[in-house]
Amino acid sequence: MKSTLEPWRAAWAEMETLQELSSLIEATDSTAQADLAKSLAVLAQEVGRLERKTLFQGEFDASNAILSITAGAGGTESCDWASMLFRMYSRWVETKGFKRQVVDYLAGEEAGIKSVTVEIQGEYAYGLLQSEVGVHRLVRISPFDSNKRRHTSFAAVDVIPEISDDLQIQIEEKDLRIDVYRAGGPGGQGVNTTDSAVRITHIPTGIVVQCQNERSQHKNKAFAMKVLKARLHEAERRRREEAAAKNYAEKQKIEWGSQIRSYVLQPYQMVKDHRTDTETGKTQGVLDGEDLDLFLDAFLRWKAQKK
Repeated sequence: MKSTLEPWRAAWAEMETLQELSSLIEATDSTAQADLAKSLAVLAQEVGRLERKTLFQGEFDASNAILSITAGAGGTESCDWASMLFRMYSRWVETKGFKRQVVDYLAGEEAGIKSVTVEIQGEYAYGLLQSEVGVHRLVRISPFDSNKRRHTSFAAVDVIPEISDDLQIQIEEKDLRIDVYRAGGPGGQGVNTTDSAVRITHIPTGIVVQCQNERSQHKNKAFAMKVLKARLHEAERRRREEAAAKNYAEKQKIEWGSQIRSYVLQPYQMVKDHRTDTETGKTQGVLDGEDLDLFLDAFLRWKAQKK
């Protein structure tokens, strides 16, 4: 309780100190006014950080996250867009001081990424990234089009919490199909030379998970099972939450009209979230992961208001 309350008490005390200082500073003292403004900005940033924590009320918000990106309609264009999203989230992970580990990677035939799954470790990683679930749309002048025409590309992002091994989820052996194959993505010495990659299909639900990060088939199977349990748990949670709408298994098509966020680079610059109506013209800042928090915070507030 102390670790929760003390930062709020410290912020409150700082606010009272700054209020007192503001009453003592002369209007003509520009240096003191500038120092006060700087201190207020620091306080506002700290209060914003504290406020965000009050918005994390989900059972697994404090958990690590497993993030997947899949290229949608659009061929090479969408594979390149999936790689841009992968870069965006990787940069965002760096700005937070989090850690990431690529679990599965499938490169595009000509460029980019067909699909990638990443484990992200950090405080409230899932709580922050839960807003990213859905279809992301990109509009730009295609670097692959010699006629320099404008193209629209789509990619789907899914995020699930990494659940504890203590959480009991019953999986029948007869409900699983397990395939082993040679890893095809980037890896260290030995990763791509043996049939160590593992793909597990849960037959009743059709959920497929795969892992090719480790040299050991046993380790890859163990992690794939961990991801499968997390997906099954998340699927059930979403099914309960969305019972009045759609079953989790009925995925939206990764194409026009189903996007949660649009990234427009041509003919103007704008990123807009279609759920919260949050938008910014700092497209490069968002794609660099630096301004992504604008959308993550807006989603948390939007979700809290809906509740």
